[in-house]
Amino acid sequence: MGSEYGHHNSFALIVVLFILLIIVGAACFAGDHFGGGYGAW
Repeated sequence: MGSEYGHHNSFALIVVLFILLIIVGAACFAGDHFGGGYGAW
């Protein structure tokens, strides 16, 4: 039971990291589109 919970917790962590990656990507795209923010790099 504990092992199953650990596996589920790991899956949730991957989902959170994936969502953060999408947010960062969207922020970079928005910055590049508006000529500011991270897109300036």
